[in-house]
Amino acid sequence: MQPVHFISGLPRSGSTLLAALLRQNPRFHAHMSSPLAGMVDAMLGEMSDRNELAAFITDEQRQRVLHALFASYYGAEFAAGVIFDTSRKWCSRLSVLSEVFPDFKIIACVRHVSWIVDSLERAVQRNALRPSFMFNFQTGSTVYNRAEGVAFGEGIVGYSYNALKDAFYGRHAHHLMLLQYETLVRDPAMAMAAVYDFIGESPFPHDFDNVHFDAGEFDERTGMPGLHAVGRKVVAPERTTVLPPDIFRRFENDAFWLNARANIHGVTVV
Repeated sequence: MQPVHFISGLPRSGSTLLAALLRQNPRFHAHMSSPLAGMVDAMLGEMSDRNELAAFITDEQRQRVLHALFASYYGAEFAAGVIFDTSRKWCSRLSVLSEVFPDFKIIACVRHVSWIVDSLERAVQRNALRPSFMFNFQTGSTVYNRAEGVAFGEGIVGYSYNALKDAFYGRHAHHLMLLQYETLVRDPAMAMAAVYDFIGESPFPHDFDNVHFDAGEFDERTGMPGLHAVGRKVVAPERTTVLPPDIFRRFENDAFWLNARANIHGVTVV
């Protein structure tokens, strides 16, 4: 099977834009989140000791089954030389991935958490007539309810934030690179050069003024049209927050990756 790398990290932090740029390289396949992380979890569960027949499954067989799962999913129709699979779950699965793909790399997209919550709230307000999947399609909540909902441990932000810390401070951190959204949109050429260097691939002349990505059908089904929309040109957005000041301040010191003294494994932060 061709080399497999992973895109993960925090939501609303540039993973879709990164995939859209990587797709410009004809050697690469990249897209928005795939179902593979959930499929891996399901297979691990079925091969665990909750299955009384697991006594007949060795770790070598588990490894082969998971590798075959990727090989089957990315079959002959994916002719790319390098695969990038995307899921926020991958940051919490580095131990598993290291058993299946010893040489894998994982690019975790990060962003100041206040602006992530702001971006999610903007998406909710933009689709006021379409209740969101992020809140189980419930109606009548306030911005405070929604901020709490995304930030708690199993929320879309809280889970991915904890998974990112798990990877950053864990023993497999050498597989990890953090790509800041702010860098990607302000200096995309430098950001992409760092990605290529990290994965050991030859540079490619990306077109930052002509980016294409379409996930409109998926976004429509989730009740949030435009959620994964990518602008034609890579630019840094200039805007004020839609969040109340107290909510914005709540998250403004959560960018732990900016603390060089806390980077105990020397993870590359771009």
